[in-house]
Amino acid sequence: MSTLQIDPVPCLKDNYAYLVYDRGEAVCGVVDASEAEPVKRALESRKLKLTHILSTHHHMDHVGGNLALKQAFGVQVVGAAKDAARIPGIDIGLKEGETFSLGSHRAQVLEIPAHTSQHIAFWFEDDRAVFTGDTLFAMGCGRLFEGTAEMMWASLSKLMRLPDDVRIYCGHEYTEANGRFALSVEPDNRDLQVRMVDVKATRAKGLPTIPSTMGLEKKTNPFLRAQSPEIRRVLELNDASNVDVFAETRRRKDKF
Repeated sequence: MSTLQIDPVPCLKDNYAYLVYDRGEAVCGVVDASEAEPVKRALESRKLKLTHILSTHHHMDHVGGNLALKQAFGVQVVGAAKDAARIPGIDIGLKEGETFSLGSHRAQVLEIPAHTSQHIAFWFEDDRAVFTGDTLFAMGCGRLFEGTAEMMWASLSKLMRLPDDVRIYCGHEYTEANGRFALSVEPDNRDLQVRMVDVKATRAKGLPTIPSTMGLEKKTNPFLRAQSPEIRRVLELNDASNVDVFAETRRRKDKF
């Protein structure tokens, strides 16, 4: 049984930062510190002392609180070595296959570019949790700001190789809007229909729809379902490659 606790911290309009901590080991990280004040309040309410900041990518809605939190707590900032120039306050730069330890809890670094050119994920294998930033969302994926459809499909395919029971912690509360788009390209997907009922009920209560799981995403996320006959039929791409189906799905989402 994992002793790693993960608590979402709503930030900005629809961002999530995540407190990642183990009280028994007196370690506490925050993943994607959008802004400092909500993180400080969350730490205070839980009587936690911040020790690390983990940044998945350089966008300011994910690193905007780095410097203020570093100044307040004297923490170490961890991010992509290849993007060190764009991660405020970075102390530890990591690459694909390298690991970072938060106490006894070890995270593997996965390079998953396309939303940004040097985006990474933190994969806590023993704790069955992965922080995917803005590459993989619940029922969605990130826009292709600095990469291509081929790059994003490769990044998503890498994440799809993780076990189905892995909990997915993404950067935004986009789930309900993503689900509406998903139904537009795969309306007869029963798993998707059932999930949307749950998502709407959860959001009506003001609760997060995160975390998801990899198994659930494989069943309901259109960006992971390029092989779906229904999606291919709706997109009129029955004989296309998976990359081409993904690319058209992403193009339609951009205009949805």
